[in-house]
Amino acid sequence: MSEPSEHQPFVSPDQSPRELTLRGLFIGSVLGVIFAASSVYLGLKVGLTVSASIPVAVLSITLFRWLQRALRLQPASILENNIVQTTGSAGESIAAGVAFTLPSLLLMGFELELSRTLLVALFGGLIGVLMMIPLRHGLIVKDHGKLAYPEGTACADVLIVGEQGGTNAKTVFIGFFIGVGYAALNLIVKLWKDVSEIAVDMGGRLKGALLAFEVSPPMLGVGYIIGPRVAANMMAGGMLSFLVLVPLVHIFGDSMPTPMYPEGTKRIAEMSAYAIRNAYILYVGAGAVATGGFIALARAVPTIIGAFKGGLANLRAGQGQATRRTERDLPMSVVGGGALALVVAIWLAPVLGINLVSAVLILLFGFFFVTVSSRITGEIGSSSNPISGMTVATLLITCGLFVAVSWTGVGYKAMALTTAALVCVSASVAGATSQDLKTGFLVGGTPRSQQIAISAGVITSAIVIGFVLIQLNQGATTYQAVDVPSYTASVIEQVEEAGPDGRPYRVHYLRDDVVLEGAVVARGKYLVDEAGKLAFLVDPGVCGTQPYRWERPDAPTVLAVPADAQHELGPDRVPYRVVEHDGTRFLVDAQGTTTWRARGVAKFDAPKAQLFRLIIDGTLGGRLPWGLVLVGVLLAVMMELVGVAALPFAVGLYLPISTSAGIFIGGAVRWLVDRQRKKSAGADAKGGDDFSPGMLMASGLIAGGAITGVLQSIVETLPSVKQALDLSDAFPLAGIGTWWPLVPFVAMAVTLYVVGVRRESPR
Repeated sequence: MSEPSEHQPFVSPDQSPRELTLRGLFIGSVLGVIFAASSVYLGLKVGLTVSASIPVAVLSITLFRWLQRALRLQPASILENNIVQTTGSAGESIAAGVAFTLPSLLLMGFELELSRTLLVALFGGLIGVLMMIPLRHGLIVKDHGKLAYPEGTACADVLIVGEQGGTNAKTVFIGFFIGVGYAALNLIVKLWKDVSEIAVDMGGRLKGALLAFEVSPPMLGVGYIIGPRVAANMMAGGMLSFLVLVPLVHIFGDSMPTPMYPEGTKRIAEMSAYAIRNAYILYVGAGAVATGGFIALARAVPTIIGAFKGGLANLRAGQGQATRRTERDLPMSVVGGGALALVVAIWLAPVLGINLVSAVLILLFGFFFVTVSSRITGEIGSSSNPISGMTVATLLITCGLFVAVSWTGVGYKAMALTTAALVCVSASVAGATSQDLKTGFLVGGTPRSQQIAISAGVITSAIVIGFVLIQLNQGATTYQAVDVPSYTASVIEQVEEAGPDGRPYRVHYLRDDVVLEGAVVARGKYLVDEAGKLAFLVDPGVCGTQPYRWERPDAPTVLAVPADAQHELGPDRVPYRVVEHDGTRFLVDAQGTTTWRARGVAKFDAPKAQLFRLIIDGTLGGRLPWGLVLVGVLLAVMMELVGVAALPFAVGLYLPISTSAGIFIGGAVRWLVDRQRKKSAGADAKGGDDFSPGMLMASGLIAGGAITGVLQSIVETLPSVKQALDLSDAFPLAGIGTWWPLVPFVAMAVTLYVVGVRRESPR
């Protein structure tokens, strides 16, 4: 079947310029790895990612031009640049699927193994690529003019403009290096705190009310990209959480003499704003996020049904013999043989723990949601594609089938999550693959070459994503000393691990809460002594709740100890009193001498992973504070009734207000930029074009800040390097956690505004 006569690609099918080259695959893989790492960081931080195709395309054009001048290499054709962006786009899409799902294992008392992460990323990504091969002709070619694929079309515009001259990556590089420099001074040199916190308790009348800003380049960039409306909705959710619900919990709960369920150890009067958020508000937010996701999925049901029917109807269109270069796909034998091989590999991989039934479900769900994801991406774009909603649907169906056959033990939780994770990755990669194939269709690329390129990108990015995810988790891991004499670990791993006191301990995984008389031992990873007695709870960097680690102060001082000061075990397992002084938490001895100082650690909330854990617990575990979850459900329904999109509001309710507020600043900058650009260029100006200066700089800020975050997590594991680079004690303003962190953040926001309102060069 020939292509529609009305479509003429930029490069004629009769021409065969350089396309699938080793240098193109190499550069694309390197850029894909960079954006994969930044997307893992972003997915863990705020539960969303941003498309990498356009920044990768711009970087590809610039890098090839630089190599041509510096090394006198043969110039790259538009099709070679297209191969680079196709290869590079795989990393972001895989990172989204992995970061959204697998951290749930940490919340359920499992380890985050490198091998599991690698195989989920690899197998899920390849399923997404293979399933899109027979769908390409029907969705990309036959429905050309019906399905827009906005990111793919915009990326084709970038490549065509780059081929014609006038486009470079200067703006992306500006954002990248500003993000790297800012984040290095913040996270590694520590010249200012990560979060600016301002108490707004109205003289104690609203105890716990807090306004905070996470002053990081990725938050500013994300806010700019998602725009003012979504950023404002997220901020509203954060304000409800920390300015309304937290004070309400204090008002009604401070007089309670005992802890209130689900918290089992501390009274509400003793809890900080973040402690209340972790113990209570998280469940409200999770209920709201789940409901918002279901509402978004329900709205997409007609599209989903139409997408699946259309995909099945067009499936045969891709099976004919193609002779023209622009019609050549990988053969159907590769699709069928590859799919069968992947099912067997998933079933036989011991670390995945998947039985044959789940492996077949993965292939069936994968084909269904690959079709759905591609169709929805074509209609509304990758950014609005409800991947998490599809994953929720997969998880609920899988858990429902497990319950029907009485597979409800703890071990089946990991199997259900891994099943959903593989489907999530495949649907996410399918959306990115669709955009890439649309770009290739417009510029005249060879589908087979693109399918090989994105497969190469899947393989290289999958290898790196696991290391990044585990490194981020380990870099922000903290330890909390525990003392529960009545509990003895029954199963102790043979592996030894050093505790914060430097002593060797054994590892104990507790995969369900244990309720003892007067104490609750929460599930998780513990360090235990040879007798099986608990010594430390290993609080993970991803989804953890203790945002600080204890260090010896440089110069011990004597502080006044309040009569109601709490007791807490230090890293040496000695009980101390807790004292807050100048915004810093100290452990003091009986004389008030500071013995340990808390150093803040930026945890990764991974909101989507928290949601998936709640679903698994509610279906397979049967233990969930449903009252709090239902409050969140009703809040989301209420927001929809008043005309506010529930999902971004719910995400803001779930995340710390510091994250939502940082994103809100980016959204405010975007509003100002769009307003100024329309004023200066007329009502038709589009300040938010996918490759306008502001959007490109925002993408650079995200990549630069996130990459530095990965580097910082590595530095955290090297004590001597960390100490040498940490200048916080020598810089007087470094300890101020209120106004000072906002100064460099506002300066960065002003820079983004100046770049955003700049007129583009003539094309």
